[in-house]
Amino acid sequence: MNILYLIDFNCPYSYIGLKRLENAVESLGIDVEWELKSFELEPLAGKRASIGMAQRYSDKYGITLEEAEVKLVEIENIASADGLKINLKDKILRSSKDAHRIAKYVQSKYPETALKLVEEIFKAYFVDEENIADIKVLGPIAVSCGIEESEVTKILENNYYNIEIELDKDEAITHGITATPCFILNQKEEKLIIPGVFSTEEFKTALKDFAEGNIKSKSYGIGSLSQY
Repeated sequence: MNILYLIDFNCPYSYIGLKRLENAVESLGIDVEWELKSFELEPLAGKRASIGMAQRYSDKYGITLEEAEVKLVEIENIASADGLKINLKDKILRSSKDAHRIAKYVQSKYPETALKLVEEIFKAYFVDEENIADIKVLGPIAVSCGIEESEVTKILENNYYNIEIELDKDEAITHGITATPCFILNQKEEKLIIPGVFSTEEFKTALKDFAEGNIKSKSYGIGSLSQY
């Protein structure tokens, strides 16, 4: 089975959803080929300083700043239940473009390593509270995943893979995908789109049914957690 995962590194639901789906795959022992598709949610975010996540939620959903902070605490608690100790209330949104660029490079050249890199970038941002818009942060993360430093430097210090991440997003929007995360399962001639975040058990049910040919529809509905 091939699983395309559309994520953004600024999206906590992407981190939660990807981890849950991985757990479901591992629990079922399904042989999966993972493939990253980039979906940059905040293209106008800066590298050094941008809007706070609480303010962004407030603006995006038309709620007060206090309501947004409560929402972020709820997401923190959801993540904590999955073993992900994240901090959102004080999070500053910054550009995820460079993180996507190095991840797309690794997906292209070393696909067996891409998922590990994606997870390490998520961890650096949401758990370790590092600035993943800083190439001095991203570089060591990629090197720790086994990528040669010279390769990493070449990609990050230039504009390589800018086009690729834009094409990923354009393709997703063309197919009606406008938020993250979204997971697309492919097996033989069948395709199943899972938008949003389901529980691990719900993911297991979807995977099992799809693998056994029991799901005929092309979409598995909307996840139990909203998308970003």
